[in-house]
Amino acid sequence: MAEYEAVIGLETHIQLNTRSKVFCSCKADSWEDPQNTNICPVCTGLPGVLPVLNEDVVEKAVLLAEAMHAQVQPISYFDRKNYFYPDLPKGYQITQFDKPIAVGGHIDLPIPETADPEGKGYIRNVRIHKLHIEEDAGKTKNARNQRLVDFNRCGVPLVEMVTEPDLRTADEAAQYLIRLRQLLRWLGISEADMEKGNLRCDGNVSIRLKGSEVLNQKTEIKNVNSIDSLRDAIRKEIDRQIREVEKGNEIHAWTLDWDEDAGVLRKMRSKETEADYRYFREPDLLPLMISAEWKREILKEFPERPLDRRQRFCDQYDLPVYDADILTLERGLSEYFEEAVKEYQGEPKKVSNWLMNDVLRMIKEQRLEPRAMQLTPAFLAELLRLVDAGTINITTGKSLLQIVQDTGKSPAKLVEEQGLAQVNDDAQLGVICSKIISEHPKEVSAFQNGKESLIGWFVGQVMRESRGKADAKMAKDILTDLLNK
Repeated sequence: MAEYEAVIGLETHIQLNTRSKVFCSCKADSWEDPQNTNICPVCTGLPGVLPVLNEDVVEKAVLLAEAMHAQVQPISYFDRKNYFYPDLPKGYQITQFDKPIAVGGHIDLPIPETADPEGKGYIRNVRIHKLHIEEDAGKTKNARNQRLVDFNRCGVPLVEMVTEPDLRTADEAAQYLIRLRQLLRWLGISEADMEKGNLRCDGNVSIRLKGSEVLNQKTEIKNVNSIDSLRDAIRKEIDRQIREVEKGNEIHAWTLDWDEDAGVLRKMRSKETEADYRYFREPDLLPLMISAEWKREILKEFPERPLDRRQRFCDQYDLPVYDADILTLERGLSEYFEEAVKEYQGEPKKVSNWLMNDVLRMIKEQRLEPRAMQLTPAFLAELLRLVDAGTINITTGKSLLQIVQDTGKSPAKLVEEQGLAQVNDDAQLGVICSKIISEHPKEVSAFQNGKESLIGWFVGQVMRESRGKADAKMAKDILTDLLNK
C-alpha cells in the first residue's frame, strides 16, 4: 500500500468569558440556567432592534490576537452570514468575513516524544489564517418526539480562529487544542471548557501521497466535545479516506458528525461553500476601529506567553523540560513558583520538587487556586529553609504543608507551638535507640546474625517513637553502633 500523509486544519470557536453577550446586555454565561431565560429582543431577532457592540469582547479578542502573534487590523467590519436553521432566530449570524479583527499569526507546538513516531519530539509551527468575532447561535435538542430550541446561547460572544492546514497527525491536532486551552486560561479570556461548549473545534481533514503536493478532497468533522474525541475522530477519518482512495473511490466534501457514544463518524450533509451563505456587510453596525492608543491600553499588562515562560524556566532556573512544562500549565502556578524561588534564595529545583510532588497534589485534591492559598510562596520558602537548617526533617516538613494551609500560620510558629523541632541531640536519640533495641531482642538477634537490612526497620521504630521528629541519619548511625556492640 502507498504511504499517505494527512493535511489537517482546525477551526476553533472560543466563547469569551464576558458578563454580557456580544450585542446586547443579556447574561452571557447561561450553562446552568433554565432554557430561554437569558434572552431579549436583540438576541432573539425581533423587529425594530439594533445591536450594540460589547467593548469587552473586542479587548479580549485583541489579547488573543497578540498571544497568537496575529496582526490586529485598525479597521474591521461585521457581516451577515445568512442561513436558515431553527436555533438562528434572525435567519442570519453576525460575524466577520473578509475584513476580520486580526489576520496571520502562528503558534509553535512542542510535540512530545510520546506523540512522535520516532520518539524524539519536535516543534510544529502552525500558522493562523484569521481570527474573527461573531455571535453564537442557540441550541436544539430532541425531547418527547419534539424538536426543542433554547435561545440562551444566542448572541454569546465567540472568537473563531482558523489555522492553515499545517497539522499532519491527529496527535498534533490534539496538542494544538491542549496548548490553545492553556493559552486561553492563561490570558483569562475564556474558561475553555469543551464539555460546556466554551471551546469547540471543527477539523478539516484530507490526505495525499507522501511527498506529493496534490491533495484529495477534504471533509469537515463537527460536534467534537473533548480533546481525546478530536484525536479519535481525526484518526478514524484519515483511515477511512485512505481505505477509500486505495479502493479507487473518490473522497466527497462531506460534513461529518462525531457520535461520541458510538465512537463513529456519520455523514451530516454535503459541505457548504462560502457562496451558500450570501455574506454582505452588517448595515446596523459601524466599522470596528482600533486605534494605536486603544491597543496599547489593552496590551499594557500583557503577560509572558506560557511557552515563552516554559523556555525561560529551563534557561534561567536550569529546570528539566518536564518540570518547566508542569509548572507553566497554569499561570497562577508559574507565578507561585517564581515567587517561592525568590523568597527561598536557594536551589530552584528543590522548590520545583516540593511544588510538583506535594503542593500540586494538594491543589488538585482540594481544588485550590495557587494565588489564593494560605500556604503562600513565602511560607513554602520558610518551610524549605527549616528543612535545610535541620530544624525539622523532610517528613515533618511535608506534614506541615497542610497544617499551614489550614491555619494560615507560619511554619516556624507551628514548629514552636507544636514542638515539631527535629530531635538531633546525641544523648536524647541514644536513649530512644537503646529503648527500641531493648524492646526487640528477636530483631536484634536477626540483625547480629547477618540480616543487616533490618537497620531500616529499627530506624522506622525510632521515627515512630519520636513522632517523626528524629534525625533519621543520626538515628541510623547510633543504632548501627549500638547493634554492632
